[in-house]
Amino acid sequence: MIKPHTPDHNDDRWGNYQLPPVGANPGSEPAATTPGSFANPPRIGSPWAFSSPDTPHMPRPSDKTAWDFLPHGWSIETVDSTDLGCLGHNHGDQPIRAIAPPEFKPITQLEHARLGHITPQMRRVAEREPHLTAQQVRDEVAAGRLVIPANTVHLGYKLDPMAIGRATKTKVNANMGASPVSSGTDEEVEKLQWAERWGADTVMDLSTGGDLDACRQAIIQNANVPIGTVPIYSMIIGRKIEDLDEATILQGVEHQAKQGVDYMTIHAGVLREHLRFARDRLIGLVSRGGSLLAKWMLTHNQQNPMYTAWEKICDICRAYDVTFSIGDGCRPGGLADATDDLQLRELEAIGELTERAWRKGCQVMVEGPGHVPFDQIEYNAKLQRRLCHGAPFYVLGPLVTDTFPGYDHITSCIGATAIAYHGASMLCYVTPKEHLGLPKKDDVKQGCIAYKIAAHAADVALGIPGTRDWDDELTKARAALNWEKHFELSFDPDTARAYHDEDLDVDTDFCAMCGHDWCSVRISKEIQQWASGKDDEMSWDKPKLTAALTDEQRAILESRGNLSPDEIHRLASKTKQAMASSASAERDKTQENPESGIRNPESTKPSCHSDYVDDDEAKKLQAEKTVQVDTRPAHGLSKNDSVI
Repeated sequence: MIKPHTPDHNDDRWGNYQLPPVGANPGSEPAATTPGSFANPPRIGSPWAFSSPDTPHMPRPSDKTAWDFLPHGWSIETVDSTDLGCLGHNHGDQPIRAIAPPEFKPITQLEHARLGHITPQMRRVAEREPHLTAQQVRDEVAAGRLVIPANTVHLGYKLDPMAIGRATKTKVNANMGASPVSSGTDEEVEKLQWAERWGADTVMDLSTGGDLDACRQAIIQNANVPIGTVPIYSMIIGRKIEDLDEATILQGVEHQAKQGVDYMTIHAGVLREHLRFARDRLIGLVSRGGSLLAKWMLTHNQQNPMYTAWEKICDICRAYDVTFSIGDGCRPGGLADATDDLQLRELEAIGELTERAWRKGCQVMVEGPGHVPFDQIEYNAKLQRRLCHGAPFYVLGPLVTDTFPGYDHITSCIGATAIAYHGASMLCYVTPKEHLGLPKKDDVKQGCIAYKIAAHAADVALGIPGTRDWDDELTKARAALNWEKHFELSFDPDTARAYHDEDLDVDTDFCAMCGHDWCSVRISKEIQQWASGKDDEMSWDKPKLTAALTDEQRAILESRGNLSPDEIHRLASKTKQAMASSASAERDKTQENPESGIRNPESTKPSCHSDYVDDDEAKKLQAEKTVQVDTRPAHGLSKNDSVI
């Protein structure tokens, strides 16, 4: 709410504006002018760890956690809150620890956490999430609100343990996989490494063609990140879905667990009684696993075999600490089908499956919808939080409109930002090829970047400590007009540098968008009373010609098609040494001919239009590259007035 406007020039802070409650500061510098996060205050150890305020009529969090679904024969004891070595979890205000039956040997991260153990994987997560302690990681795992997908087999290869949960930073998954018409094992391993380069926190192998077994094994052995799969894809290779049986299901799950798969999508929540609600959907079931199992149930007139065999599947997953990613086989494939009876009934069944998996000692996360109107996103996230007792929510998108094929990495990352703010813990990327074909290398890059943007934006908004430090550092570099630092801090330095050099291949105190005379950042930096642009760590020397384009930067400019091949060749073949020699030659030329126009014959810096170097050639370049706009008449000022 804003107070009536009555100017008070003595109020140096917020004047007459009344701010909502302010939570944590996502940056490390208290001097930042922003008030901080408008999210809830962080309450790690509760359902409100880094959460958005609930709008009216949203479902409240569940009053249950994984502690309410212990295996049969287990009990709970209270412990001394100062004994951090055996503290389990603050269930309410009382520290507790589980007691297992005699001779029990814990395998999964959930079992260790319940018993008060801090595993090496939990310690590694705390190193990677510096706002959390190892004890907090353990306690969130014990509550079921955080998972560490780390198959015991994959730990023997290259896996670097990570965590998914609302107390951690938002994670991003990249889908990949060979199809019957595209790609193969070598290409998929290359895409894995490419996805890791562009920030994927996990990768799912969704191969449906080629040598699935060899491809999966190669991916697991080469992956630093957790690998997920959908086992039903392999189960029906060489057979009809109608021929699927329980023995085949269990054999398929166990085989992939032995290979080292860290988490598996099992579509056990779509039940026979749900299928009548699919009749009127505009696009039916868009989940491959969901549609396959629906056909099986209708053919046999029996319940989903993955639902009836759930405890047996749990036993296999527990033996290798495979995390469940309970699949949303009834997710909406278009806005018209979102948040309907079919989707919500399946979510209720998934809540039951979550409880059953926790009783078996298995880690659980829950998959969420793919196409959701923007106004329904918060409800979807907070209903899952209630029905699944805070188990991490893993969401595809969601896409907030269906009408932009070829741009669905954008339509979906808009929804992804919102659902991460409202409670999702991991976002499954969508690439420009979504709905159109199997993503290629650049599609993987574009999908990863779009979703890293969504995840990071949500983390800053939630007030996770330190998440805005990266932004603040880049802002200081931008304010100082320190281009090298600017690009170094950017997520994709090659693209940033290439785009800059496309217009002006000089690192100077302005950019080609504004030009020298209109550069607001340069003007702000020059105002002595302001701190803007004066950070000592970001200071830089005089303007200089940029280095030659790298091969990747050259490819970026070639794909844009804005510059001629000759212009790109010039940018790609120049060197600082060559330009220094050129400047030296110009200097010698000036000494012979003072009328040449070089105003500083002692300088070996390349020419550019700036406060430091300002020659006729640079003015000519500036005139060719940018358009100067005279805005004085728009401000009611004379054209002779040089100051606005």
